[in-house]
Amino acid sequence: MIRFENVTVTYADAGAPTLAGVDLTVPEGELVLLVGPSGVGKSTLLNAVSGLVPHFTGGTLRGRVTVGGRDTRTHRPRELADVVGTVGQDPLAHFVTDTVEDELAYGMESLGLAPAVMRRRMEETLDLLGLAALRERPIATLSGGQQQRVAIGSVLTPHPKVLVLDEPTSALDPAAAEEVLAVLQRLVHDLGTTVLMAEHRLERVVQYADRVALLPAPGAPVVVGPPAEVMAVSPVHPPVVALGRLAGWDPLPLSVRDARRRAGGLRDRLAGRTPPPGPATAPASAAPASGAPGDGPRRAGAARSGVRAVLERLVRGGVTPPAPAAAPAVAEARGLAVRRGRVEALRDVDLVVRAGETVALMGRNGAGKSTLLGTLVGLVEPASGSVLAGGRVPHRTPPRELVRHVGLVPQEPRDLLYADTVAAECAAADADAGAAPGACRALVSELLPGVADGTHPRDLSEGQRLALALAVVLTARPPLLLLDEPTRGLDYAAKARLAGVLRGLAAEGHAIVMATHDVELAAELAHRVVILADGEVVADGPTHEVVVSSPAFAPQVAKVLAPQPWLTVPQVEAAL
Repeated sequence: MIRFENVTVTYADAGAPTLAGVDLTVPEGELVLLVGPSGVGKSTLLNAVSGLVPHFTGGTLRGRVTVGGRDTRTHRPRELADVVGTVGQDPLAHFVTDTVEDELAYGMESLGLAPAVMRRRMEETLDLLGLAALRERPIATLSGGQQQRVAIGSVLTPHPKVLVLDEPTSALDPAAAEEVLAVLQRLVHDLGTTVLMAEHRLERVVQYADRVALLPAPGAPVVVGPPAEVMAVSPVHPPVVALGRLAGWDPLPLSVRDARRRAGGLRDRLAGRTPPPGPATAPASAAPASGAPGDGPRRAGAARSGVRAVLERLVRGGVTPPAPAAAPAVAEARGLAVRRGRVEALRDVDLVVRAGETVALMGRNGAGKSTLLGTLVGLVEPASGSVLAGGRVPHRTPPRELVRHVGLVPQEPRDLLYADTVAAECAAADADAGAAPGACRALVSELLPGVADGTHPRDLSEGQRLALALAVVLTARPPLLLLDEPTRGLDYAAKARLAGVLRGLAAEGHAIVMATHDVELAAELAHRVVILADGEVVADGPTHEVVVSSPAFAPQVAKVLAPQPWLTVPQVEAAL
């Protein structure tokens, strides 16, 4: 159904091809998972299937790509629309209408389908993706995860023979992700739809793949094979595979069920042992971060020198420094309520975040996580109750003053990026924060090794843009850092680098609140987990208590080794 024949793609300003000599065949009715580190060309390969490369993105394509027998060099994207449905990393760039129903209907209208057929497919798709209650909602009022489901639904309604999906579950809560993957499986198994999908959250999808195609490095040849065989050599792999490698299991497990069947011996080896000190287990003495942004980097450097040895030992062991037991509150909400039109987004929320503490906000899409972050940074005004951040009422504090105390990295990093190059973004961030020249660039180098100063932010992958936006915000070293889906688009290596940076900030006394669906990140970093449902706090407690008690939010290692209290592979490795 999809065939790449010696395909090489080179962009105008690139020093080397993004893809080189790719040979890949995807038969009809298979789900093929495309994996690899950030920036290796996965999105370029996917866009070549739909004809967006090179007709829309530019660059030079050598070789041949055919889809259903149609050559993408001679067929532009609109001439492939009846065969290929594509959902990119950014749902907002996908939408052409204002409401959910209109967006689901648009593709069918473009193909001239009969009204009766359109109505039937509309209802089927609304039910499949759990969107029926949102059918009349403006897309702009939906959460990021809800928008992603709408984007997927809009390409399902025309019933294409091929689906090309770039990070389809990155903004979805665990339950919604399972629903979407179940739909994809039904399309593959029952209707013979061909699915080519790139995804960094392999713990969610690798067990559903018929084959895995690995892009190990930019310009490197594609490695294709059964999932277990490719995972054995892949530089990116889910926690359950890492646990299997550690335990020496062969073949490697791809799912929690497979791993639990083999974990008896590992549980016996771990019996009587407990995880090393981690989130919320003991008080720490880290002083809260404070001071003007101008001296933030200098103070941070001094703090780092004092805790360097401890931090390096903790990071090597994958352990988050414990939170201060009685540190001062950096953010506080009491009886907080927020309305968005007719929707009550938050109700009676009480939350206290202390210096040096990392808090994970979790819950299904639309639960109010992003609204709570927006309230803490002054973007959203409460309907009732009170909120303080850095001792100030956020929505009544001028932004130039508030940025010294609170920093937000939003779901859409492009909202923070406006310069033409990475170097210009960093220079502007240094100037805005009053930081020493080069402070932002040093953070970028830590999070994004190898990215050139002259690169335009729009030429970065979604994960790379997110890392750049994070570096821009961190340059001011705000005492309170808010992150909305901070690992969206990040591979495991980039996520590990991010986790190291956040551990260091927490140890220096910065408070971190992150809204995330990434249960593995929460297990690794968070001292506390707060779960929201329909705008209310339904759970608030130590990470090891909250996530293990919730099947939806438990990490893979916890599910495999239950009832023992292990959360992450580094914990198990340190114990062994």
